[in-house]
Amino acid sequence: LISNLNISKNYKILNIDKFELNYLNKKNNYNFIKFYKSKNNYNLISDVFDGEFLFNNLLDNKSNHSFLRIFQNLNSEIMLSLDNFYVGNQSYLNKIVGILKIKNSKLNSANIDALLNNKTKFSFILNTSSKKEIITNIVIDKPEPFIKNYKFIKGFKGGLLSYRSIEKNGKSKSKLKISDFKIKDMPALAKLLSLVSLPSFQGISDLLTGEGISFDEFDMDYESDRKNIKINEMYSIGPSISILMNGYIEKNKLTSLRGTLVPATGLNKFISSLPLLGDILVGKKTGEGVIGVSFKIKGHPKNLKTTVNPIKTLTPRFITRTLEKLKRN
Repeated sequence: LISNLNISKNYKILNIDKFELNYLNKKNNYNFIKFYKSKNNYNLISDVFDGEFLFNNLLDNKSNHSFLRIFQNLNSEIMLSLDNFYVGNQSYLNKIVGILKIKNSKLNSANIDALLNNKTKFSFILNTSSKKEIITNIVIDKPEPFIKNYKFIKGFKGGLLSYRSIEKNGKSKSKLKISDFKIKDMPALAKLLSLVSLPSFQGISDLLTGEGISFDEFDMDYESDRKNIKINEMYSIGPSISILMNGYIEKNKLTSLRGTLVPATGLNKFISSLPLLGDILVGKKTGEGVIGVSFKIKGHPKNLKTTVNPIKTLTPRFITRTLEKLKRN
């Protein structure tokens, strides 16, 4: 249903008072959405909508907001009131409320709050700076549905996710942080552990495929454009294992990652060796010193090759990041 539609010669919308869509999509999912004018602004309401493709664009940091391109020079505010907005894997956002501010048919700012699966908090804030940088902040409590979209992680439970990105001219700098979570299946980590024969790693692989491995914190600092991702640093620390990694990913071409893997026993030995601080944190312990592995993952995404080498000492960056974490706690 469309009311008072006016389009330009190049088929852009100059004005529309109302449209309602009621349909089944290609996945045979029912959708209903209503968009109507209120003075110079608009209201967008929906009882049920399959927004998986929109959500995936959000995860991939695609801010083209192509739905706005059908308008010619739209300058308005859009008030949101949506429920049962499906984001894939039988997960949905509901009780969505917020406001979108549009300038010249581009999203200039947004402030959206919702519940994820009718239980936990979801917050999305976007602003455009005076330098035309698009600054995005996302907070999700228990972000399992969010993480499910990344195929290399399975069995994710718990956690609090925060994400911040600054994008300009198709290039972005992003920081992702997740705290207090557990992973039951991560193929890349499982393969790494299978290549390590050191005694201090025994049992970690069993945890991964059994009750899962817990992590206190995961931090990733990376840059991306439409074709490549550069991981400046990925650091994760937990009671069983800690990981530090960097590298790059060329989409559908090449993956090149390198890092350090240290079991909790080795990390405790390192901490205990520090004057005073070690005694306070883990008590006086003796051992052979820090034992871990360095690793490399390289190749085409469908044919990755993984190599590992034992190490006796940790890199200065690993030590610095670990001490930063301990200091914050």
